[in-house]
Amino acid sequence: MLKRILSVIMLCVLVIGANAQSDVVYNIGAIANAVSGDFAPYFISSNNHGILYQPYSVLTNLGLNKATDYTKRFSLGFGAEVYGGYAESMKYGLYDYKQDRVRMRKVSSSSLWIQQLYAEAKYRSVFLTLGQKEGGSKILNDKLSSGDMTYSANSRPMPGVRAGFWTPQDIPFTNGWVQISGELAYYKQTDSSWLENHYNYFNEFITTDLWYNYKYCYFHTKPSQPFSLTIGMQAASQFGGVYEQYIKGKLFKTVDMSPDLSTFVRMLIPGSGGTNAGDQSYYEGNHIGSWDVMGRYRMNDGTILKAYYQSPWEDGSGIGKMNGFDGLYGFEYKSADENAAVTGLVVEYLDLMNQGGPIHWEPADLVNPAVTGNATGGDNYYNNYTYCGYQYYGMTVGSPVLRSPFYNTDGFLPLTDTRLRSIHLAFEGNLKRNVTYRAKFGATKSWGTVFVPISKPRKNTSAMIECEYKSESVKGMKIKGQVAMDKGTLYGDNFGALLTVSYSGLLK
Repeated sequence: MLKRILSVIMLCVLVIGANAQSDVVYNIGAIANAVSGDFAPYFISSNNHGILYQPYSVLTNLGLNKATDYTKRFSLGFGAEVYGGYAESMKYGLYDYKQDRVRMRKVSSSSLWIQQLYAEAKYRSVFLTLGQKEGGSKILNDKLSSGDMTYSANSRPMPGVRAGFWTPQDIPFTNGWVQISGELAYYKQTDSSWLENHYNYFNEFITTDLWYNYKYCYFHTKPSQPFSLTIGMQAASQFGGVYEQYIKGKLFKTVDMSPDLSTFVRMLIPGSGGTNAGDQSYYEGNHIGSWDVMGRYRMNDGTILKAYYQSPWEDGSGIGKMNGFDGLYGFEYKSADENAAVTGLVVEYLDLMNQGGPIHWEPADLVNPAVTGNATGGDNYYNNYTYCGYQYYGMTVGSPVLRSPFYNTDGFLPLTDTRLRSIHLAFEGNLKRNVTYRAKFGATKSWGTVFVPISKPRKNTSAMIECEYKSESVKGMKIKGQVAMDKGTLYGDNFGALLTVSYSGLLK
């Protein structure tokens, strides 16, 4: 870890020297939270880039950032951020061979980690980013939304390479009425140690050393018009890795699915047929994505209204919309007045009760194995029979409403609550000139998963209020406080508070 920290410092020194005429922003901060419960409240930990979820912690962070200049034909940028401090150890299940039972043992959190470390370049309308950089939804408001179904701000950023369009680009011969935007990325998941430390080694399986692919393509109508429409698809996949299956505490099977060059190509369009062990399955990798539709209306005074829908899919049946009413339905209001009492509001409803039906089956298998068919049903969102759930460092990469594996203190790695209904309300605004606020409320009811349903649903109600003060006497200083609570059987009863003090300035 020390070598990685030193590499961050060296990179920053080199990039600052190369951009001597550009302003570099530095930031330093401290975070402290305390909870009367087993976990940090849901709204403190979710959509926060996987920084904090323990009941007690004291963290500091240091970062440097040189923003890419979008107005120039060619521009360079970089970012680096390091977190360190204390976070309370938590107990997770581990199989005890001598006593033939799963016992609880303490698992310590990392006391020092690199949150961001990247360099990026922009040329005309195309960008390239190398390293790990915090991201989030392309169409949803991460500050107020419950979270994007495919790629949210819920987990830590992964190291990798990504390229795409900075902004939507006009499609030739459409006179600007149709635009296209898109991105392609490959990442390396570095959470193998986290998975190994949190697995119970009793039943199910553990798959480590994974790769991750993400891509999206959206089409947009003319943005200068009062009404514009965005429609397209996101697609992601976990692939590669080493699969180990355990049965009653004994290693039953090991499969090495290390990828080759052809595997990376096949992730662009899901398929099989290679020599990799992962090809022995129907499709190689754990594929997930969503159909996204958003309508935006801009009023005469500049107020913006948005309505959107995300339809998740796990395979071809979901892509063909054979999963009923499933999806995220949302509405967003954004005021034209930045000093208004309410500057933004989001209302969302999430329904994942269908999932293509409770049975996974292949129609062609029942008629003629030689006839090509399609697999349907039993989608079990974010779970897979080869990969330990759609997660990174225990937090779901998609919507955090689906309970993250971090909460599975019994050492079970897949997601346990994916068949659910949820409502979400959030709004933000100004209390006075230098004091802003943000409030969130959510209620969820879960029936387990399509393969492991529960007769008595697990419920949860969460709420959070946040106030942020921007100092007028000390320019660049911010003080933010949060108070949040959970009530129910999904996350338990948690009440906690978080305090953040940060300072940023220019390094010329």
